[in-house]
Amino acid sequence: MNTPSFKEDHISQIPAIQWLCKLGFEYLTESEALKLRGNKTQQVILEEVLRERLRVINSEKKVSSTRTTYISDANIENGIRSLQEIPLNEGYIHGCESVYNLLTLGMAVEQSVDGDKKSFTLHFIDWENPSTNKFQVTEEYRVMRSTSRDHYVPDLVLFINGIPIVIIECKRPDMKDPLRQAISQHLRNQQEDGIRSLYVYSQLLLSLATQEASYATNGTPEKFWAKWKEKFPSELEEKTHQAKLIELKNAKLAPELSKKLFGERFRYVQQYFEALEQQEVQVTEQDEYLYNLCRPERLMDLTYSFVLFDDGAKKITRYQQYFAVKKTMDRIRHPEKDDTGRIRRKGGVIWHTQGSGKSLTMVMLAQAIAMEQSIPNPKIILVTDRTDLDRQITNTFRKCGMAVSNAATGSQLVHLLESPSDAVVTTIINKFAAAVKKIQKPLDNPNIFVLIDEGHRTQHGTFNIEMQKTLPNACFIAMTGTPLFKKEKSTAAKFGGVIDAYTVDQAVEDGAVVPLLYEGRLPRLEVNSGPLDRYFDMVSEPFSENEKADFKKKFSRADQINSAEQRIYSICWDISLHFRDNWKGTGFKAMLVCDKKVNAIKFKEILDEIGLVSSEVLISSVDDREGEDSVYEQSSDKVQKFWKRMMQEHGTPRKYESQLVSRFQNQPDPEIIIVVDKLLTGFDEPKTTVLYLTRNLQDHKLLQAIARVNRVYPEKDFGYVIDYYGVIENLDDALKMYSAFQEFDEKDVEGTLVNIAEEIKKLPQKHSELWDIFKEVKNSRDAEGYQMILRDEALRVVFYDKLSAFAKSLKLALSTVSFHDDTDPKLIERYKSDLLFFLKLRNAVSARYSDRIDYSRYESQIQKLIDTHVTAEKVEPITELVNIFDQESFAKEVEKTVGEAAKADKIASRTAKHIAEKMEEDPAFYKKFSQMLSQAIADYEARRISETQYLQRVKDVMNGVLNHTDSDLPESLRQEPVAAAFYGLTLEFVKEKMNDKKVSGLISEQASLAIDQLVKTAVFGTSQKPIVDWENKDMITGKLIIEIGDYLIDEVRDKYQLDLAFSELDELAVKILEVAKRRYKS
Repeated sequence: MNTPSFKEDHISQIPAIQWLCKLGFEYLTESEALKLRGNKTQQVILEEVLRERLRVINSEKKVSSTRTTYISDANIENGIRSLQEIPLNEGYIHGCESVYNLLTLGMAVEQSVDGDKKSFTLHFIDWENPSTNKFQVTEEYRVMRSTSRDHYVPDLVLFINGIPIVIIECKRPDMKDPLRQAISQHLRNQQEDGIRSLYVYSQLLLSLATQEASYATNGTPEKFWAKWKEKFPSELEEKTHQAKLIELKNAKLAPELSKKLFGERFRYVQQYFEALEQQEVQVTEQDEYLYNLCRPERLMDLTYSFVLFDDGAKKITRYQQYFAVKKTMDRIRHPEKDDTGRIRRKGGVIWHTQGSGKSLTMVMLAQAIAMEQSIPNPKIILVTDRTDLDRQITNTFRKCGMAVSNAATGSQLVHLLESPSDAVVTTIINKFAAAVKKIQKPLDNPNIFVLIDEGHRTQHGTFNIEMQKTLPNACFIAMTGTPLFKKEKSTAAKFGGVIDAYTVDQAVEDGAVVPLLYEGRLPRLEVNSGPLDRYFDMVSEPFSENEKADFKKKFSRADQINSAEQRIYSICWDISLHFRDNWKGTGFKAMLVCDKKVNAIKFKEILDEIGLVSSEVLISSVDDREGEDSVYEQSSDKVQKFWKRMMQEHGTPRKYESQLVSRFQNQPDPEIIIVVDKLLTGFDEPKTTVLYLTRNLQDHKLLQAIARVNRVYPEKDFGYVIDYYGVIENLDDALKMYSAFQEFDEKDVEGTLVNIAEEIKKLPQKHSELWDIFKEVKNSRDAEGYQMILRDEALRVVFYDKLSAFAKSLKLALSTVSFHDDTDPKLIERYKSDLLFFLKLRNAVSARYSDRIDYSRYESQIQKLIDTHVTAEKVEPITELVNIFDQESFAKEVEKTVGEAAKADKIASRTAKHIAEKMEEDPAFYKKFSQMLSQAIADYEARRISETQYLQRVKDVMNGVLNHTDSDLPESLRQEPVAAAFYGLTLEFVKEKMNDKKVSGLISEQASLAIDQLVKTAVFGTSQKPIVDWENKDMITGKLIIEIGDYLIDEVRDKYQLDLAFSELDELAVKILEVAKRRYKS
C-alpha cells in the first residue's frame, strides 16, 4: 500500500497508542488489560496494578519525627473496595464527585502502631511525585453495560495506577462529522443503561479525528465540548515546542514495544506502519491534543488543580483559564520592590470576556496560590457577587487542608488576616468595601491576596484607594468580564496591568460564547404619523377576519392612553409578537430591561393583557433605588401594592428572588423576566437568548447586560439584543464611535455586537449558493431532475448544509422589522416558497437515498419558521428508516415512492446500508453483493440499462441479501452459515495462488468446515451455548489463533504447495477469528 490508509485503526487509533507510549505510557494489550481486571468485563479498575501501586505510594507514613510506618494490607484492601464500590444511585455526577474526592483527598484510615491507634491518609495517586505513579494505555476496552450483558467498547483508555482516568474515542477523518460521532458515543456511554461504571472514574474525555479534536469531562453536553490552544510566552518557545514534537513523532518505538503492539489485534497492519516509519511524518492535531492534555505531568496537573464541581455539573478548565492561572502564578511567586520601595507581589487584571468562566478561573487561581510552597501562610480574600460560589470554594480548598471563612464584618476580616495561620476568606463586594473602611491599622503582610470580581467596578473602583491604604502590600488581582476604560489602563499598569486577556472575538471563535446580534427597533415605535396602524396591518396580515377583529379591539387601546404609556403599549405588542413568532415553544427565554420599577410592573400588566407570552417582574424592595428611580421620589402606589403581594406570596425578598429565578430557569413559564437592575450582572442562564432593552445603559453596565444572552446552549446560534431605546442608534463595525463605548479602546470591543443587518446581508448569497447546486437541471419544473442531481452523496451533504444555512438566515431576517421594510415583498415570497420547496426536496432525497442526517439541532426552529412565516401546511419531519427485513413495511414505503428509478434508488440505498452494517459478519458474501449493487447503479447512471431493468436488478440484489443466498456456495455449506463465511474469506486467499477454480473451491470448502469445527470446540466446549465472554478471554482467543494458523499451514499451504506467506496466513486467521466473534457472540 503506497497511499495513506483512512481506516480508523491506521490513521487514528494506532498512531495515538504509539504517541502515548512515547509520552511515557506503558502499552497493555487487550488480553493483558482483561487479565488485570480478573477477566471480568464488569470490572473496570486494573486491580492488581492498583494494589501494587498503593503499597509503594503509602509505604512511608510518618508516626513521629524519627519514625515511619506503612499502610497495612487490610487498609489497602479497604481502600480498593471503597474505590470500587462507588454508589451511582444518588446520581451520576454525585458519584463522579465521590471518586474525585477519593483520588485527590485520599481516604482516612486507622491502624494500630505499637498498640496505639493512629490515623493516616491512604493516597491512591502520588500527586507530589508523578514518577511514582504508573501510567498505562490499552485499546478496545470492553465494559459490560449496566442493564444487559451487551458491551460498549471505548477505543482507548488511559490509567493512572490502574484507575481509568482518560477515555478516548478515535474516528477516521474522512467520515461525516467525525468529532460529533465520537462525542455522541461518549454521551451514549454515559447514559443510565451505558457504562457509567467506567466513566465515573474518568476526569478527561477526548474525541480524536487526526486533524481535529475536542475534550470535555463527565456529563458535558455536546455544545460545551471545548478546543484546546496551547499558549506560549514567546515565539521562540513556540518554535522550540514544535521542533520537540516533530523529533518525538519521528522517534522509533523500541523493538520489543513494536513487537507487542503488532503482536495481537494489529498484526495484520505491521508492514504498513513499518513502511510509514521509513520517512518523516508530520505532527497532527491529534498528537498536539494528546501531548498538551495527556502527557503525565500535564494530565496530573489538570486533574488535581483544574477540575471543579459547580452547581451540580462537573467542569474541566478551558485553555484560557489554565494559562491565565499559570501566567498569574509566574508573576506572583517572587515579591518585588515597587516605585515606593515597598516589597509586594505584582498583581493586575485578568480580563476574560463574560460567559467564559471567569468566576471559576478565580477559584482555580485561589487554589493555586494556597498550594504554592514558596508563599508562606497566604491570606486569600475572594470578593465576588456570586453567593453560590461559597460551596464551590469550600470544597475546592478541602484539597489544600484549608478551611474557608465568610467575613461579614471588618473585625472578622482583621482577625482572619492577622492570624498566623493560612486563611481563605470569601465575601461579597458590598460587605468587603464596608469592612475595609473599618480596619484601623494597615496590614502590611505581602502574602495577602485580594481576588476581586470586578462586576461592580464602576461603584467601587478597580484599585480602590481605601483598599490600598488598608492593605498596602497586598497583591490585588481583579477579574473582569469587560475591557478596561482607557483612563483605567494607566492606573492598572502600576499594579501590573493586564495579566491575561480573552476577548469577545476569541471567545466566539472558540465557541465559548455565541455572537450577539443587535437590532434597533426605535423608529417603528414612535407614535407620530400613525406607525401603529401600519404596524397593525403588517402583523395581522395572516389572521382570519374574526382573529383580526379581536386583535384590532385589543390593539385599539393604544389610542386611548397617553403618549408615554402608548410607547410601553406599542413595545409590548412588538415584544409579544416577536417572541411568539420566533421563540415561543422552543424552550428559549428572554429578559426585558426597564428604566423604573413602576414601568416594569406596567410592562407586565400589558403583556398579560395581550396574552401572547408569559412574564414575571423581578425588582428590589420598595426602599431600594433601582435604575432611573429618583432618590427624592416616593414609591408609587402600584409598586407598593406589587411588593406587598410578592411578600405575601414568597415571604422574604430573598425567597421572592430565588423562587422566581428558579421558575425562569427550570419551568416553561415565565418566558420573559422583566427587570430594572436585577440579574444584569452575574446571572447565568444559557437559555436566555433575547434581551429587550427599553432603557438607557452605558459603558460596563451595557456590556454586562448584553452578556446575559451570550451563553452557549444547544440550538442557539446567536444571542439577540433588541433595542427600543436607541442605546446604539446606527451600529457599524467600529463600536468606539458611539457614546456607549467611547471610553474603550476600539480593539478591546471588537466583535462585541454585530448589527443584525450585517447577517441579513448574507441571505441572498446563501440563497444563490443553494440554487447553484442545481444549475445543471434543464427543466426547472422536473422534480426528478433535482433528485437525480443529488444522487452523489457528497453533493447531498452540501445540499443539506446549504439548506440549513439558508433556513437559519431566512428565519433571522423574517424576525426583523428592517428586512420587511427594505426588501421587495415579491422577493420575500420567493424566499419563502423556495424554502418550502427545498425542505420537501430534502425529505424526498433523504428517504430515497436512505440518508441518516441528524436534523435534531434545528428541525424545531425550521418548523417554527414554516408555521409562522411560510404556510399552514406542515412539512413532514424526517422519520427513522425502515429496515429491509421488515419486508411488509418496507414494501409500503417503496410503493409510496413515485417513479421506477426513485423506487430502485430507495431499494439500493437501503440495501447498501444493510450490507455495510453486516459486512464484518460475512465479508466475502456481502462484498460480492455490494459489487453487484454498485455495478447496477453504475450501469443505470451510464444509461446502459433502463429504469425497469435497474429496478429489477436491485430487487434481485436485495432478495439475495435478505435470503443470504449465493449460487456459488457449495451444497455442504448452505446450512452452515458461519462455515460459509469462513469459506468466502479462505477462497479469496486460495484462488489467488492457483488457477483451477474448482480445486480452490474444494480446498476452501474443506478448510472452512474444519475451521468451523475447531472454533465450535473452543467456544462451546460441551455446552449448547458459547462460553460467557469468550471473545475477551485470551486463553480461548489466543489458542484459537494458533490452531487456525497451524491448520492453514499444514492442511492448506503445505498440503497443496500454495505460495502463501506467513503474513497472509496470519491476516486470514485474524479475519476468521473476527467473524467468529460476531457470529458466535456470547
